[in-house]
Amino acid sequence: MNTIDQFDFKDKKALIRVDFNVPLDDEFKITDDKRIRAALPTISKILKDGGSVILMSHLGRPKDGPTDKYSLKHILPDLSSLVGVEVKFADDCIGESATKQAADLKPGEVLLLENLRFYKEEEKGDVAFAEKLSKLGEVYVNDAFGTAHRAHASTSIIAQFFPDAKYFGYLMASEVENAEKILNHAERPFTAIMGGAKVSDKILLIEKLLDKVDNLIIGGGMAYTFAKAQGGEIGTSLLEADKQALSLELIEKAKAKGVNLILPVDTVIADKFSNDADKKDVDSGQIPTDWMGLDIGPKSIALFQEVIKKSRTLLWNGPMGVFEMENFEAGTKAVAEAVVAATKDNGAFSLIGGGDSAAAIAKFGMEDKVSYVSTGGGALLEYMEGKELPGVKAING
Repeated sequence: MNTIDQFDFKDKKALIRVDFNVPLDDEFKITDDKRIRAALPTISKILKDGGSVILMSHLGRPKDGPTDKYSLKHILPDLSSLVGVEVKFADDCIGESATKQAADLKPGEVLLLENLRFYKEEEKGDVAFAEKLSKLGEVYVNDAFGTAHRAHASTSIIAQFFPDAKYFGYLMASEVENAEKILNHAERPFTAIMGGAKVSDKILLIEKLLDKVDNLIIGGGMAYTFAKAQGGEIGTSLLEADKQALSLELIEKAKAKGVNLILPVDTVIADKFSNDADKKDVDSGQIPTDWMGLDIGPKSIALFQEVIKKSRTLLWNGPMGVFEMENFEAGTKAVAEAVVAATKDNGAFSLIGGGDSAAAIAKFGMEDKVSYVSTGGGALLEYMEGKELPGVKAING
């Protein structure tokens, strides 16, 4: 793997693709700086070598060119504070101004380019746009795992202009290494915990995991499709009606492969989608009309925890319920606690698969108590499914 450890950046301008797509409040203050912090080791190594850094990122989904709401200038104060130097800002990512500022950059200095997605060419993977970006630096570093599954100009196309000077940053390298550890070097028992809303979002991953895991736990909204497929009543719970046959197929595939597929045996239901709804526990498949399942129940929690705590490898992707609501967070929190316990007491390797799982583990203050929290939800899913990520392929060649 080509990592930045293989290069001395002294007097070199490093063009780094980072993922600074951070959440901002109404006053443009960063509400979660995890993605910026994740890039700091890479930036720090280059500056310590005596190089200079040009950062490029996207922010949000701007529709029609430059929009103040999506300007990366809003993150400058926090970024400067975290990096430890005053970060300069180019009000464009290509063009005369950006080119001059990049050319004038001295060793130890950092320049942040304006939002790449102000140009439609970025998401289109436009070669000419990628070439313009490439002129700004002498070495290309990709440290944006969260966008590695996109063949965008700055994440994969640009690498061709650096045939002998393209590297993974520390974040990208650790993401790939940890995913590989799960996929190809898992200690047994290996348990995957799948949650979230839809079976369709996770189908390819579930099928891939059935060849690798000992236990597959399914919770969250997708569990109601399984319950309905098995003849249960699910009220107004989430349902992918067209995925019921597929759910039954997955149950049969798990049996055939000797995988212990564990579904919820009870559920916490509510009379409306609200934190202050009336709620009660019922057995799975016994949800009355006009009620909906919003979390796994206490019997399911005990069942899931018992399996998780005995595991030596854990992959968790997707919450067990609507954890954003305090009254329906118990299942997700209990799974998080079990994963932490297995990691601490059993020496398990635990990988939290980005997205909502990462948000949940952060909400419960347990990020530092698991082995690794991925920064890339969609990218990690696709990597685990066995797909070649354009951002990874571009560096590996």
